[in-house]
Amino acid sequence: MATNRIIKDNKVKQKDQLFDRSGPEMDFKFDEATATVFDDMVSRSVPFYDEIQRMACEIAADFATEDSNLFDLGCSTGTTLVELDKYINPGTRFVGIDNSAEMLKKARLKLQDTGITRPYDLIQADLHHDKVVDNASVVIMILMLQFMRPLYRERVVKNIYEGMRPNSCIILVEKLTASDGLINRLFIKYYYEMKRRNGYSELEIAQKREALENVLIPYQWEENRDLLKWAGFRHIEIFFRWYNFCGIIALK
Repeated sequence: MATNRIIKDNKVKQKDQLFDRSGPEMDFKFDEATATVFDDMVSRSVPFYDEIQRMACEIAADFATEDSNLFDLGCSTGTTLVELDKYINPGTRFVGIDNSAEMLKKARLKLQDTGITRPYDLIQADLHHDKVVDNASVVIMILMLQFMRPLYRERVVKNIYEGMRPNSCIILVEKLTASDGLINRLFIKYYYEMKRRNGYSELEIAQKREALENVLIPYQWEENRDLLKWAGFRHIEIFFRWYNFCGIIALK
């Protein structure tokens, strides 16, 4: 019997059904409707999402230092910050940045419910224009840079680099496009097959694909690598890869 809610780890998550109806073309926005179902959306739409979170946390733990800041850029509902709290030195301050007030509202509630006692801030900002990173030993961007307008990405990454401490790291997770057309089409096909396995219908897949067009603009792996090199990062390595999804660590 169909239900509009799913239960995981004794918590109720609203099921993602944003694109389960036909009609006028919908835009993808990080509004209240998206924030309400976001946790279910990413868990069903991002391959190995829980493992990516775990990997990001254990990497961050080896770079986060006391009396520094850990930034989660595009923190959405605060899931990564909650997970990080289990790994990171309590003397590291967490700073979650998002341009969606609705996402930050969910994040505040989640962090309050979890009972995090370390110092933290949740700030609404637009990285296209706002320079926010400062005294950072770790910067995390999970599925966020791909939503930045390409015209601004150099500025955004350079601003991040300038706000980081020596021997710090940035952890990126990005959806990619492949340089070879056939491989790119195959990777997209495999990705949509994963979404079907996770319960999304053909209508939902098609509607969301149209909604994300010109909103989510993926780069090739080489373009992301070159962007990080241009900004000044001294070593760049892939730590996760699944078809058209990639985890990248870069060191300052």
